[in-house]
Amino acid sequence: MHYTDSHAHIYSEQFKPDRDDALRRAFDAGVTTIVMPNIDHTSVDVMLETEANYPERCFAMMGLHPCSVKQDFQRELYLVEDWLNKRPFAAVGECGLDLYWDKTTLPQQQEALRVQIGLAKKHRLPLVLHTRDAFQQTADLIEEAQDGTLRGVFHCFSGTKEEAERAIKLGFKLGIGGVATFKNGGAAQFLPGLSLEHLLLETDCPYLAPAPHRGKRNEPSYLPLIGLRVATLLGKTEAEVAEATIRNAQALFKL
Repeated sequence: MHYTDSHAHIYSEQFKPDRDDALRRAFDAGVTTIVMPNIDHTSVDVMLETEANYPERCFAMMGLHPCSVKQDFQRELYLVEDWLNKRPFAAVGECGLDLYWDKTTLPQQQEALRVQIGLAKKHRLPLVLHTRDAFQQTADLIEEAQDGTLRGVFHCFSGTKEEAERAIKLGFKLGIGGVATFKNGGAAQFLPGLSLEHLLLETDCPYLAPAPHRGKRNEPSYLPLIGLRVATLLGKTEAEVAEATIRNAQALFKL
């Protein structure tokens, strides 16, 4: 079986000592394609270097993470736009809203997301959305901007059945990661009954390692554990989940 990891920070500093080994483990585990979200200007060089070292395997996005929306966020957005004008990317992201770490920057985060929604439309690229403690506010902005051309994924989705249905109605996929394997991760509440056509698999490595690796550094080779959990909850085979989620990722990101 083959898998696509639709959201992995494999370029992260945490992989500096053994990035090549981690990627080799991923490929050996059947994870043949990895899509990498950008954070801000500090992550661009190493992300693009990783892409260059693994062509047709690792694909870069371009965007500004909501936790990097600081006083200089407009300068960061100019850099995002400049990069999008320079060369192809798989998506605009990761972008969105995060009210877990800092609620005081919500207006700036909303402005940054609106700008990146506009860039996604302009470049006809999908949006990869980060929505920590902010699903409703993020979905409201997407709904406001949805003209039939916006598409993308609510990454690391762990919301309610109603939120899942709203995201799908907005034309977006759900990114299912390691949280789905946690005992109280919520996946058992929203996943059953959903069609595979709406789902992507992701690790969000080095964060949120699936059980039984919870609390350790996550890596793309653990993606089949997430696929197995999704298959169990949906009453499907692992192969059905792997094939459908690869197909969904290829269509969304134009891989």
